Amino acid sequence: MKDLIANFSNQLDKALAISKKNPLSFGKKKFTQIYVSGLGGSGIGATIIQDFVKDKIEIPFTVNKSYSTHKTINKKTLFIACSYSGNTEETLAAVKIAIKAKAEIVCITSGGYLEDLAKKNKFTCIVVPGGMPPRSCLGYSLVQQLHVLHQAGFLKQSVALQLKGVVSLLDKESRSIKTKAKSIAKKLTSTVPIIYTTIGYEGLAIRFRQQLNENAKMLAWHNVIPEMTHNEIMGWRTKHPELAVVALKDVKASSKNKKRMDFLLNIVKKYCKNITVLEPKGTTYWQRFFYFSHLQDWISWELSVLNKADANEIVVINELKKAMGEKSKK
Repeated sequence: MKDLIANFSNQLDKALAISKKNPLSFGKKKFTQIYVSGLGGSGIGATIIQDFVKDKIEIPFTVNKSYSTHKTINKKTLFIACSYSGNTEETLAAVKIAIKAKAEIVCITSGGYLEDLAKKNKFTCIVVPGGMPPRSCLGYSLVQQLHVLHQAGFLKQSVALQLKGVVSLLDKESRSIKTKAKSIAKKLTSTVPIIYTTIGYEGLAIRFRQQLNENAKMLAWHNVIPEMTHNEIMGWRTKHPELAVVALKDVKASSKNKKRMDFLLNIVKKYCKNITVLEPKGTTYWQRFFYFSHLQDWISWELSVLNKADANEIVVINELKKAMGEKSKK
């Protein structure tokens, strides 16, 4: 896992090369909705993109994390199936529904049954390198989804232009990111982290929480402004030495939400002394996003070391898959 995190900028370069090798053609099709199905490390890219496109796409963009789908799926639906292994049973079930509904299906996978379904039904399949934990392959899934949206005409800029400067930023900040991650991890060890951010960065907060869960084997939760300032803020009434708050600040957040974040932190500091405020670096949305994401990955790794946890181990998830009867294609 440490090597995968360290080589993430190389993964982005490879992902961009894959997108160039997969030009897509949708003809003159007019889609009325975009529907992405994927779970866990395979699905987080869609959750993040949903934040990004909310003010850029004029049709509904839905992220599905279930066996079933909305009944609105039809031949005018652009359906993107993301399963890194190709064997995620919820995603496979959703794809079969999309096939019956005659949706336009694009698959993003490293192989497995999903690739087989794509070949059998002759729909587009973008294949990425396999053999890694899905949560370490955010670059592969996210880049390909942005590529599909561009090729379908929903995003004006190519994915290469959208991600311009990201790799150079990560490489330039590599040493400082690792130093900062080690310092933050020491503050978070033996705590239950709470991740707060503003609307538009929820996917990033979810990603951080999931990395803490899987890599560091820690419980954590997240919440988002402005919604949580209408409810969860009322829970801050007593001291909580077991909690640690991490605030992800969005420099492009509205002035109203920035004010809410400042108010929230003033309340929280009365009851929790362990507070970390993080601000991103970068001049574009994706530069700032990947700076945050890469920092979070390193924090989760450093916490796995401090917690003496195997960052790669997912015994309970594998036991669940066995209990559910999921089969892995060799």
